[in-house]
Amino acid sequence: MSNKRKVAILGATGAVGQRYIQLLQGHPWFKIEVLAASERSAGKKYKDACNWIMESNLPKEIAEMPVANADVASVEKAGDVDLVFSSLPGDLAGQVENEFASMYPVFSKASAHRMEKDVPLIIPEINADHAELIKVQQQLRGWKGFISTDPNCSTIQMAITLKPLMQYGLRQVVVNTMQALSGAGYPGVASLDIIDNVIPFISGEEDKMETEALKILGTYKGKGVKNADFQISASCNRVQVKDGHLESIFVKLDQDPSLEQIEAAFEDFKGAPQLLKLPSAPANPIIVRHEKNRPQPRFDRDAGCGMSVVVGRIRKDPIMTFKYMCLGHNTVRGAAGGGILSAELYVAKGLA
Repeated sequence: MSNKRKVAILGATGAVGQRYIQLLQGHPWFKIEVLAASERSAGKKYKDACNWIMESNLPKEIAEMPVANADVASVEKAGDVDLVFSSLPGDLAGQVENEFASMYPVFSKASAHRMEKDVPLIIPEINADHAELIKVQQQLRGWKGFISTDPNCSTIQMAITLKPLMQYGLRQVVVNTMQALSGAGYPGVASLDIIDNVIPFISGEEDKMETEALKILGTYKGKGVKNADFQISASCNRVQVKDGHLESIFVKLDQDPSLEQIEAAFEDFKGAPQLLKLPSAPANPIIVRHEKNRPQPRFDRDAGCGMSVVVGRIRKDPIMTFKYMCLGHNTVRGAAGGGILSAELYVAKGLA
């Protein structure tokens, strides 16, 4: 792409905003034009407004960039922007994203708009056709731009593994999560709460997993999405791991495929990002490990540059049909990386 699209990052000083900055370094299609955050950060250089927590060094040119206030007027004054990545907190995102979407394509990591009927909830490998819903949204709301949302991080990796199983008639899903600390943002969970401990509650998480996946795996009908017809039961836990959500998933299928068929369904799975050769797309969205003790967060979260979901311990279940473990990097595929991949999809489809 000869002319890179100029992007603004809303919530640029937060953990997900920082991951956006890290992943967009050297991106062939996108260039960071504006960094925006809260009023207390606005007017400062980024290096003075941000507590950089990424493993890589803060890029020098980013460090010296000024931070704008996260409103349309301030962002427009700061630079000429083509599209917006939003990692704003959920309680702030709703109205702010609406204002930006009236003029710009907005790719939102926040939960505020995910379940609205005219807003796409996108995992590019699964439901690239749902992106067309923005045309309905623009018509209904009179917007030049649009909002497209990314799912909850724990939903993303689960849904990616469920898609290839739907060919066997997916009926019921039970999932138990062991979710990393970085999923709570920074500074996240207090050390005295999580050391030597597991916290068996994450506010709102179970509801998101039980509802979002049905929309994502549903069918686009031209005016909206008809939810998928299966049941999900989720139980979510916070564990003492920095990055990488591990999930134990049980599925009931209409058919009774062999273990080899299930493994092949995972390994052969490809979607629009792979066919379109999008810059952030992993070659294999699902990687199957055959060792008895994998996947593990420390060893497997960076598979596919953090964009692949790793599956292992696939086995028959005496009550359901199959059970398996799945692991995803919650701040890469589950957050900023997923948002960038969605934006690449819209650009490739001529929608942004």
